[in-house]
Amino acid sequence: MARWDPDAQGRLQVAAMELFTERGYDDVTVAEIAERAGLQKRSFFRHYTDKREVLFTGSAEFQRTVVDTVRAAPTSMTPVDAVMAALAQGGTGLTDWGEPVHQRQRIVSSAQELRERELIKMDALTAAVDDALRHRGVQDITATRLAQVGVAAFTTAFQQWSEAAEPQDFAAIIDDALTRLRTALCEPQ
Repeated sequence: MARWDPDAQGRLQVAAMELFTERGYDDVTVAEIAERAGLQKRSFFRHYTDKREVLFTGSAEFQRTVVDTVRAAPTSMTPVDAVMAALAQGGTGLTDWGEPVHQRQRIVSSAQELRERELIKMDALTAAVDDALRHRGVQDITATRLAQVGVAAFTTAFQQWSEAAEPQDFAAIIDDALTRLRTALCEPQ
C-alpha cells in the first residue's frame, strides 16, 4: 500500500489490532504497527501519542456523546435516568461495532498497562458526567456519587456484554443494571 493512501489512522488501527492479537500487546512496537500499515514510524505519531492510544480511539467522542446526552435530557427526567440513558446510548454506539469491540476488550484485559489506561479514561468520564449533572443543577455531592455509580454500572454492563458467549443487547444489559441498582438502593437494611 502506498504511503500516501488515505485513511492512515484507520490503517494504523487495523494493523495494531492484528499485531496485538497475533503477538500480544507487550510484544509489538510502534515501528511494527507503522510498517504493517504501510507507513513510516513518524506517521504513527501524527495520529497517536503512543501505542496504547490506538485502542482508545473514540474515547473523547464517546465521552462527548454521554455528556451531551446528560445535558440535553429533559428536566422532567430524574438525574439517575438521565445518566443511565446517556451511558446506554453511548454504550450502544460502541457495541454496534461488534467483534472489533470484543477484540479490543480482550487486548485491554491482557495487559496491566492497558487496564490502567482504561481506568484513567473511566475516571475522566466520571468527572465529565459529574460536571454535566452539576450543569443540570444537581447538588455537588449527589452529582459526584451519581456519576461514580453510573459509570461503575456502565463498566460492569460493558464487561458483561463483552464477555458474553452469545450476542446480547447492550441497552437491555444496562437497563438490567439500573434495575438492580435501584433494587439494591431501595431495599431495607
